[in-house]
Amino acid sequence: MSVVESFPLGAATGLAELTRDPHARLAVLRAREPVSWLPELGGWLVTRRDLALGVMRDAATYTVDDPRFSTAQVVGPSMLSLDGDPHAHHRDPFTAPFRPRAVHEGFAPFVERETDRLITEFETAGTADLRRAFAGPLTVAVMTEALGLAGTTTDTVLAWYDAIVRSVADITGGHAAGAAGTAAYAGLRAAVEQTVADQDAASLLVSAAGRLSVPEVASNAAVLMFGGIETTEAMITNALLHLLHNPDQLALVQADFDLLDGVMEESLRLEPGAAVVDRYATRDAVLGDVTIREGDLVTVSLTGANRDPDVFPDPDRFDVRRANARLQLAFAHGPHYCLGAHLARLEARTALRRLLERLPGLRLDPDRPTAVEGLVFRKPLSLWLRWDV
Repeated sequence: MSVVESFPLGAATGLAELTRDPHARLAVLRAREPVSWLPELGGWLVTRRDLALGVMRDAATYTVDDPRFSTAQVVGPSMLSLDGDPHAHHRDPFTAPFRPRAVHEGFAPFVERETDRLITEFETAGTADLRRAFAGPLTVAVMTEALGLAGTTTDTVLAWYDAIVRSVADITGGHAAGAAGTAAYAGLRAAVEQTVADQDAASLLVSAAGRLSVPEVASNAAVLMFGGIETTEAMITNALLHLLHNPDQLALVQADFDLLDGVMEESLRLEPGAAVVDRYATRDAVLGDVTIREGDLVTVSLTGANRDPDVFPDPDRFDVRRANARLQLAFAHGPHYCLGAHLARLEARTALRRLLERLPGLRLDPDRPTAVEGLVFRKPLSLWLRWDV
């Protein structure tokens, strides 16, 4: 029996369905083929939480260090696409500013000021696309500040980021990446080189350049920017969408802002901004009851793992008081756990609170409906809201 015949549900699963609305299909796969071969993916899809954890924890068997890894094709080797000692070499110079205390002391005032500045720009309008007017600019500004990137603007960084994300998504979807991603990375690399040359002692890039080559600094700056903008923009927009689709939960939060942490974790559980992570088998291995062959692509569905009913009862329900929501895997796990998770949480918590405090009657715009979508990165393309003025 061929591998396709052995996994009929995987054979019937298309990337278009996983891009548009994957949850029903992922639930069926998780229950009946938790490790399944998807011909359109050209690899295995893992949807059960315990199996997902096993893959992400075992970098010796399931590595990111493979020429097919999509991000590396766009920006070159980095902490995201290396394992073992090379991974530590690339990651360690960037870790200190992203520890919990350092994040609070180093970024909280800037995040609060930038959040209020952006809201002031549109609050009297009574309506706005909060993805483009707020979530995107906020996360770009914070990452530009975090990296100490010289000689550029928020709009330029946002344009670079958009192009790089599109290229990575195209490669993951089996398409050739366009030239825009390469051009965007060239612009970012030039800005990194200028920053390092300026020797601004406050720049994380300058600090990292003491231990890494300039090309290594640039590739890691790209993945930090890419992750710091993409996941955090998605956190903010997806959490707003979940809250406004669930008025009973919104009322609970408006009465007690201490529930904002629950909002973030539950929203991350239901719709992680990065839906999947890719690994490549370094040797033959058994995963669940499936034999993985050396060289096989193994894609972990964080979206599928986060709705595992064996861990999260009533998994499709948005519940800001869910006791174990923090077991979600939106920031991955193991050696590639997201370096900026604490900063992302700080930004999202601050953003949600100030939006709810300053925009009374905040609600979805019924004339411009929206939904979360995306194969690799999942968020609404726009988020038009209204409020009382």
